[in-house]
Amino acid sequence: MEVLWQILVQFIFRLSFGLAFGMAVTPSRLVTSGFFRVHLWVLMGVNTLAVLALYSNQMAFETRIVSWPMTFGCAIGLVVLSYVGAVVWLYEGTRSGVFVLFVVALVALLAAVSATPGLSEMSLFRRSLICLDSITGGLLVGMMLAAMFLGHWYLNTPTMQLLPLNRLITILFAAILLRAVVCGVGLGMVISAETVPSFNWIFLVFRWLSGFVGAFSMAWLAWLTLKIPNTQSATGILYAGVTFVFIGELVSLLLSVDQLYPL
Repeated sequence: MEVLWQILVQFIFRLSFGLAFGMAVTPSRLVTSGFFRVHLWVLMGVNTLAVLALYSNQMAFETRIVSWPMTFGCAIGLVVLSYVGAVVWLYEGTRSGVFVLFVVALVALLAAVSATPGLSEMSLFRRSLICLDSITGGLLVGMMLAAMFLGHWYLNTPTMQLLPLNRLITILFAAILLRAVVCGVGLGMVISAETVPSFNWIFLVFRWLSGFVGAFSMAWLAWLTLKIPNTQSATGILYAGVTFVFIGELVSLLLSVDQLYPL
């Protein structure tokens, strides 16, 4: 049970990092402030869940992660920062709002790395790979989610330009590529160590088909759909992309618990 809570907390922190970064790089002059405000409330809600999970499973987390107080403090900080950011965007503070989004992304990344079990016992190479794992995993989940949220926002404000959504999908392609490279390196390390149980292969194949092939296919279809342009259909495709990415990344976290390498 503790492992499931650990996976959930890491996933929330990675999602928070990627979504905050995705909103931060979205051209605020072309998107109404409500987009940023509403989805900062989303981040406040999911990180409240992370705070409760960390608090209710404190003893289990203390024995597995580097510093429970730091991780718990980051989680509380994310809740507060998300609320502050939402208030800033409520009053149309564009520059301050973007700054808060970058701070949220940075704190969430720190929390994701610190929530990794056994980090203090790893070699420098493995620590570096774990950091890249959190960064690329967060970017993949966050950029897909940010693109879907933005596509949905076009239903509220159909006169917005397509540049912001096209930018997010472009960054999403880069995130998929970087994530595949990091997980490929992790998979190579696991295979070279000959520690992969035979029953894990079916889950590994499922993870790659869903998290990479499915994610890339949905991103590509959304990109083509925007050429028409049809933001409503593109948003529906991105909904499916979010499902593929969520499944792929959650399975990746589950597989990596025993291997300690990103898969």
